[in-house]
Amino acid sequence: MNTSTISSNSEERMGTAPIFKLMLSMGIPTFVAQLINLLYNIVDRIYIGHIPEVGAASLTGIGLCLPIITLVSAFSVFVGAGGAPLASIALGKGDRDKAQRILSNGVTLLIIFTVIVMAVIYTLKKPLLYFFGASDATYPHANDYLSIYLIGTIFVMITTGLNTFITAQGQAKTAMASVLIGAICNIILDPIFIFALNLGIKGAAIATVISQAISAAWVIRFLTSDKASLRISAQMMRPQGKLILSIAALGVSPFIMQVTESLITIVFTHGLQKYGDDLYVGSFTILQSIMQIIFIPMSGFSQGVQPIISYNYGRGNVARVKKTCTILITMSIIVSFVLAGAAFLFPSMAAGIFTSDEALKALCAKVLPIYIFGMMFFGIQNGCQQSFISMGQAGKSLIFALLRKVILIIPLAIILPYCTHSVMSIYYAEPISDIVSAFSCGATFLLTFKSMMKGAGQK
Repeated sequence: MNTSTISSNSEERMGTAPIFKLMLSMGIPTFVAQLINLLYNIVDRIYIGHIPEVGAASLTGIGLCLPIITLVSAFSVFVGAGGAPLASIALGKGDRDKAQRILSNGVTLLIIFTVIVMAVIYTLKKPLLYFFGASDATYPHANDYLSIYLIGTIFVMITTGLNTFITAQGQAKTAMASVLIGAICNIILDPIFIFALNLGIKGAAIATVISQAISAAWVIRFLTSDKASLRISAQMMRPQGKLILSIAALGVSPFIMQVTESLITIVFTHGLQKYGDDLYVGSFTILQSIMQIIFIPMSGFSQGVQPIISYNYGRGNVARVKKTCTILITMSIIVSFVLAGAAFLFPSMAAGIFTSDEALKALCAKVLPIYIFGMMFFGIQNGCQQSFISMGQAGKSLIFALLRKVILIIPLAIILPYCTHSVMSIYYAEPISDIVSAFSCGATFLLTFKSMMKGAGQK
């Protein structure tokens, strides 16, 4: 059997295989891949937080880099989350040429974004870090890490932005392997560069860049090989305005979610420094890390299931779309409730993973239950929002991205401490916004599902 037949069979099973078994076969590899991908940053923070004497300051320093790291990822998500669903829908309609043009234009966008992002951030690096909440004690650590990390921007863009196109053609295990290879390298290289070579936070950045480069090489190799049914074509990389606008229309919602995540970090760290001190800024690094442990695996499973919804929506298979969405939302709710609930009940244990500093651990044990409470309900929004994106409903997805991140959490993080003059009130912004946006998104999905199904299968 030739490779094109294998690829075709991988796509066609999305319209014929038993739903739950198919969801597991597509979602679990992507779930594992995202969980492993989480280790890129989480492992860094675990090792850095336990560096003797300077661990707490270094952990705070890497936390100050998070808005920029998140921003870099946002541009790759713009392409991946915007282009991959469109490619899946095109495959469902039998238009392989369009799907391939979407992929190739996505590569062009990633290259353009890399040049712009690196130029801007290197130019504004110092004032940005101080604005984010750096002090004279923590700036050197943040600068050391970020200066090296930015060298790997193109690798982050490629790995994150193009891996979703591998999943979109039914090759979830291959997509998982690309992340697994890089993460294993990072886990191995981190202690070597940080401790054995005594490079500290610089060593963590070097290990991350090398690992991301290896992952990127794997992705490019696959997407230019005969094993891929969608391949990068140099002839199709010439920018096509209509395609780029289509990618932008669907990618803008997850992009805004990522960018506003960066803004949230800036607002929080700036406020925690203003009303508190470096210890409170350091606590936020740990809180965000725990939040990622909850959100990223859940999001990863949803991304793996996305091609199933998109493909069947393109084919007009309403029953399969409905069943897939129902199971996805149910599983998202269960996962978010269980993981967030565990962090809520055992905050000191969760914080201890990232730091051995007793003062920092005690503060995290105090604020984590407040900060994480709303995430127990976030599975509702995750499942519904991913379903919106999978069916090409960019507008609805964008509304709830804005509601949670822009309309609620950022203003609350500014207003609450201003009114109470208490640093503790900043932490309440997260659960309030999580709960309001989750139930609003869920209600909208239920009320609009039938009308969305009228567009299924339309050219």
